Amino acid sequence: MADHAPAAAATAAAKTGVGAAFILKKALISALVALVLFSLMIGVRTEAGPEGQLIYWTRFPELAGMVAAVFVGSIVVELLRQWWGPVDTPRLMPEGARKTLAVAGRAVAPVLLIFTILVPVIFYDQRYILDLGILVLTYVMLGWGLNIVVGLAGLLDLGYVAFYAVGAYSYALLATNFGLSFWICLPLAGILAGFWGVLLGFPVLRLRGDYLAIVTLAFGEIIRLVIINWQSLTGGPNGVSGIPRPTFFGIPLVPGENGLAAFLGIPFSPSHRLVFLFYIILALALLTNWATIRLRRLPIGRAWEALREDEVACRALGINTTTTKLTAFATGAMFGGFAGAFFATRQGFISPESFTFQESALVLAIVVLGGMGSQLGVALAALALIGGFELFRGLDQFRMLVFGLSMVLLMVWRPRGLIGHRAPTVYLQHNQAISSDLVKEGHG
Repeated sequence: MADHAPAAAATAAAKTGVGAAFILKKALISALVALVLFSLMIGVRTEAGPEGQLIYWTRFPELAGMVAAVFVGSIVVELLRQWWGPVDTPRLMPEGARKTLAVAGRAVAPVLLIFTILVPVIFYDQRYILDLGILVLTYVMLGWGLNIVVGLAGLLDLGYVAFYAVGAYSYALLATNFGLSFWICLPLAGILAGFWGVLLGFPVLRLRGDYLAIVTLAFGEIIRLVIINWQSLTGGPNGVSGIPRPTFFGIPLVPGENGLAAFLGIPFSPSHRLVFLFYIILALALLTNWATIRLRRLPIGRAWEALREDEVACRALGINTTTTKLTAFATGAMFGGFAGAFFATRQGFISPESFTFQESALVLAIVVLGGMGSQLGVALAALALIGGFELFRGLDQFRMLVFGLSMVLLMVWRPRGLIGHRAPTVYLQHNQAISSDLVKEGHG
């Protein structure tokens, strides 16, 4: 045994040396590619002059900074991939540090939940923070709803914004035309969106992969075009205005004797409505999370997971794939309808411009970047994506470049998302690790 120790140490040292050379070579190649790509994007800026001539100026310091950032970032990415890489590669992170990170990872969800609950208390007088928190929670709920279709059932849906729009317009039209309250229209909006989810599910029962994505994309565009052209019902491009706000058990949050503040005997503040909306969307998001976790443990949830892994094997096991697909589309659409109804009551005005393909792409990016099937990963990705837009707002023209570069680096480092979760919910006897030779990422 003693003879094997020096040989193992020498082998590990050799692997480390080769790994360092590989990392440096890859970083240099990445920097060279960045230099070529960014030379015209950043290094040279052109504009049309007042007389139509071409005016240009150079920005070589910014170009050098971007290339250096790519070089350093490539080294950091490769080091991180070695830390969490295959089991047969040398770990550069100490064992104690990895255990600390594991404990911190388990504490992320409860800490994040407690902080979210306390956000209206901490930032009561900061309207910007409250509005941003409401927006983030809305996309968290949308991400969890789409996660049922994409992450659990493995059905690529590029038209999820259609159910978002159905929920929003259902509430807006019912509330403005029939005078129904938000709490009555909320379940109706979810039911109507789920019904449209079933209608979408029937035509795509025999489709998969790219074909399924194209059909769902077309469905989203059909819904948007119907909203634009059916002016007698939806108002067309003008949208629907005057959408009622939610009430607290029938008591509106308005100034005056009939308002909630007067009823409670406290001074009125415009922040009351924002705090109320914040807790409404938080409750809806937690309801979506709880329902998803419960459904995963039921037979239908296990059928979704089987369908995601292999549809042919799923059929061979006797699972009704028709019912499985329809329930996935209907359930995800229902939660999208809930989010749409909240969006309508929060804005007070909706129009077709709020339900474009860009919204579907953003929600899908949240699910993929967070980790398909991971509830915590979707929440973290929504916080990063929506908050990231605000964080990079001061960068002006570099905003989307930095934001896109960060997403590319994330997908290189974690191809399954921030928290990849593809493990089955139920095991035959016990959880058994898979050999690293059988999986692409090198660990089971």
